Amino acid sequence: MPPADQQPPATNPAHPYALFRNRHFARYLTGRVATTMGSQMLTVAVDWELYQRTHSALALGFVGLALMVPMVLCTLPAGHVADTLDRKKIILASTLLLTATSLGLALISILNAPVAWIYGCLVVVGLARTFVWPASAAFLPNLVARDQFPRAVTFNSGAYQLSSVLGPAAGGLLYAATGRAWVIYVLNALASLIFFALVLTIPHRHQRVERPPTTLRSLVAGFNFVYQNKIILGTLSLDMFAVLLGGAVSLLPIFAGDILHAGADGLGLLRAAMPIGAVVCTLWLTHRPPLQKAGRAMLWSVAVFGLATILFGVGNSDCLGRWLNWGHFPAGFWFWFAFTMLALSGAVDNISVVVRQTLVQILTPDEKRGRVSAVNSLFIGTSNELGGFESGLVAWLGGTAIGHTVAQGAIFSVVTGGIGTVIVVIAVAKIWPEIRRYGKLA
Repeated sequence: MPPADQQPPATNPAHPYALFRNRHFARYLTGRVATTMGSQMLTVAVDWELYQRTHSALALGFVGLALMVPMVLCTLPAGHVADTLDRKKIILASTLLLTATSLGLALISILNAPVAWIYGCLVVVGLARTFVWPASAAFLPNLVARDQFPRAVTFNSGAYQLSSVLGPAAGGLLYAATGRAWVIYVLNALASLIFFALVLTIPHRHQRVERPPTTLRSLVAGFNFVYQNKIILGTLSLDMFAVLLGGAVSLLPIFAGDILHAGADGLGLLRAAMPIGAVVCTLWLTHRPPLQKAGRAMLWSVAVFGLATILFGVGNSDCLGRWLNWGHFPAGFWFWFAFTMLALSGAVDNISVVVRQTLVQILTPDEKRGRVSAVNSLFIGTSNELGGFESGLVAWLGGTAIGHTVAQGAIFSVVTGGIGTVIVVIAVAKIWPEIRRYGKLA
């Protein structure tokens, strides 16, 4: 947290929405909604455009790989930069880079350039995100008083999820209406500029500290801190492996197109399902006291996430209905079953996100917060992007590589990933009992 003379004025903690009286936090949150909504629209457009051009699960998996490579290579310097340079300037510079990349994707789409250029742009997107994530995570605690920080994390996560509801749905509908991915890429560039303008208006005085020399020891300080703090290490490991194995998002174009036959607008709705569940969860968390048994709540939430992923994977008329011999279901039943399972997984995942992000920030001293946040973003970002590649690879190995259909491979990938997630929860609970015993989240 910032020094006492720079602490934002405390608001009435009893009122669930008192934080919005803090205009700096409100601006930041508004910008987050805009830029995340644009980013989610872009994700829908990239996935659908790639699948329409390649009809390959592996091509979808390479999206995650392209985003992950710069994250792995640049996380250490990104965390060091966030602890030594002005975090606000890092956020602004990275946002401008994301804007330029969106315009580049628009040009590629208009010219129908080779898909390799799309992956090249995604590498740049991954680079910009690698620097903006730790800077943003370390910037947020300076906007609110310490007693309001858990609620700020809840609202920040809720803002992300709300924009993730609106973004995919809007992106899918726009793509279905226009058939032009470049329109969505341009809109994402505009959303990034809105975020840039709002952050620019937030006053921020960079606390100049004596810069440590850029040595391997200073770069890995975040990893050392995480390794020594078993609660943080356990929570990050739980989230990383659960999302790595249990993520089904990268294969949604296959489910929407080949299994549920829902088209681009259906893809947008499926992508919005998890954020919808997360938004509902955010509202629930906002109107209740801080979690009293946060560790157990996180473990149970990830376990339910895995079970919901399994049900999503088998939940279609050609698989679950035939297996259970339930006969004919009404049109659209399996689409809304899949939607419900995704919404459930999004709701319980949000509990895990709030617990993890709060613990990482309140248990980390400010001078290390950038580097520890970089480690956090590496764990989570790697699990998301490498998980996308893993899902695509397993879908290919379990599908077309052995003579099965793309759809069968996608179902195999999602179901086995959900099973793996449940196994990870059991392992983490055994290896790090400190998590099971962790109490009130405040």
